[in-house]
Amino acid sequence: MEKNFYDSGLRFECTRCSACCRHTPGYVFLSASDADRLAAALKLTRAEFLRQYCRSVDVGLARRVSLKEKPNFDCILWENGGCSQYAARPVQCRAFPFWSGVVASSEQWKLQARTCPGMGRGKLHSKEEIEAWLALRQGEGFLEG
Repeated sequence: MEKNFYDSGLRFECTRCSACCRHTPGYVFLSASDADRLAAALKLTRAEFLRQYCRSVDVGLARRVSLKEKPNFDCILWENGGCSQYAARPVQCRAFPFWSGVVASSEQWKLQARTCPGMGRGKLHSKEEIEAWLALRQGEGFLEG
C-alpha cells in the first residue's frame, strides 16, 4: 500500500485570519447542498441566493457556480473581519486545507502553509479524517452554472 505523507496525520486549526478569503482572485465552487445551506442561512430562496451571491464560471467544457468576489477580490461573504456565514460556509471552505492538491505531497503542504498560519498547529487530524474530507469534496459534486 502506498504511503501518504499525511499517514501520521496533519495539524491544522483555522485561525480565522481570512488569508484564504481575501485579496486574491479565485473560485469557491458550490454544490447544490452548499447553495441550499447558504440560501437558508441568508433567508433567501436558492434562486435569490444564486442571483445575488453567485456567478457562472467556465471550467473547460463545463460551467460551474462559484461565489462572487468583491472588487478587491474578497469573498462576497467576507465582512467585518471574517466570514459572515461561517457556520454555513461551503464544503470547499470547510475542507480547507485538506484539498487533493494541498495534501498531494509534503512539498505542496509546506508551500500552502506559507500563507496559512493555521497549518502545522492545533488539532492533529488523522489520515482517516483527511481522507473523509477528500471523499466528501469529490462526492458533493458541483452545481452546474
